[in-house]
Amino acid sequence: MIREICMDEAFLAQKAEPATADDLDVGEDLLETLKAHKDGCVGMAANMIGVNKRIIAFDNEGKYMILFNPEIMKKSEPYETEEGCLSLTGTRRTKRFKSIKVQYQNEKFQTRLKTFTGWTAQIIQHEVDHCEGILI
Repeated sequence: MIREICMDEAFLAQKAEPATADDLDVGEDLLETLKAHKDGCVGMAANMIGVNKRIIAFDNEGKYMILFNPEIMKKSEPYETEEGCLSLTGTRRTKRFKSIKVQYQNEKFQTRLKTFTGWTAQIIQHEVDHCEGILI
């Protein structure tokens, strides 16, 4: 189900709760909502659709992915950039890393470890910030 975009900064500033297998439907809603906004959005966190759970969805070089309970384990090659967000107005400067190693759970709640680079890594970092209650 396509959900409304949450713009409540007080809600968005909360740290997300861990996701469980009961939250699979939230992951699907998040993905559907992301696809509905694909013209202006490449990634979303569950709090952007009003659900305070640690779930992100993003475009991984043309293939969508959903990560449950993502944690960035390693970062390398920092750089400065500017980002916008569907839930917030304007753009903001921020520090990102060209390469990140992420531990997460897939849709079967199996733990995985994967390295992401470039644009995909930047998207993930933005969405993990959302999970941490960091507004960029």
